[in-house]
Amino acid sequence: MRRHAHLKPTIRALSICFACAIGSFALATSAVAGKTRVAVASNFMAAAKAIGVLFEKQTGHSVIFSFGATGQLYTQITQGAPYDVFLAADRARPTLAIERGYAVRGSRFTYAEGRLALFTRDTSREIDSSTLSSAIESRVAIANPVIAPYGAAAVAAMQALGVYEALQPRLVRGTNIAQAYQFAYTGNAAFGFVALSQIAGRTGGSHWVVPAELHPAIAQDAVLLVHGAENAAARAFLAFLKGDGGRRVTEMFGYGAGP
Repeated sequence: MRRHAHLKPTIRALSICFACAIGSFALATSAVAGKTRVAVASNFMAAAKAIGVLFEKQTGHSVIFSFGATGQLYTQITQGAPYDVFLAADRARPTLAIERGYAVRGSRFTYAEGRLALFTRDTSREIDSSTLSSAIESRVAIANPVIAPYGAAAVAAMQALGVYEALQPRLVRGTNIAQAYQFAYTGNAAFGFVALSQIAGRTGGSHWVVPAELHPAIAQDAVLLVHGAENAAARAFLAFLKGDGGRRVTEMFGYGAGP
């Protein structure tokens, strides 16, 4: 009985120590976990959200996304927007961000290779390379080619197909690729040049994947911004995006995952 009585304080002390250790570990984990703000091109919205869920679950960090046209996001960055990471829809803006001192040298990489598609919500209509030639009077939605790489790719594709001059007066320009898709999805435009990722896995409507040789490659680059250079969560997000988990989700949403 004495032996048991003697052990009780020891067990109690060990339990207290163990509880303290768990509490210390939880506090340490909480202290290590951080937050990052990521500017993302609109075409990558669905994929980014899915990647964000996995990233937060696996790392404990949190991520806040801001979506928009690549040109708009770049302008915001130059005006001091507090983004840590930039996921563009082209290579030009991340490269420019590095050259002009807004991004960290050596951090740029291609995280996705986009595909362009011509979409209509009319499920009974088959679309191919000749569709626009016979639909000159139709309204066609595109993203603004000045600020959105998918819009520039759409213009190049129409020029290659020989229909751009005829269709130009009927073009409906969205601020970004998300708005171009909405125009086509709601019927405000008969057709829309959209990102394949926006319609991958969805039912309803018809689409034609534009051959890659009809427009410049849509290589989408990511870069660490100077604002996030010392942010561990920002660096962790880029590492996750570049890793197997991020690449699998990227491919699942209809992109090539880059080199």
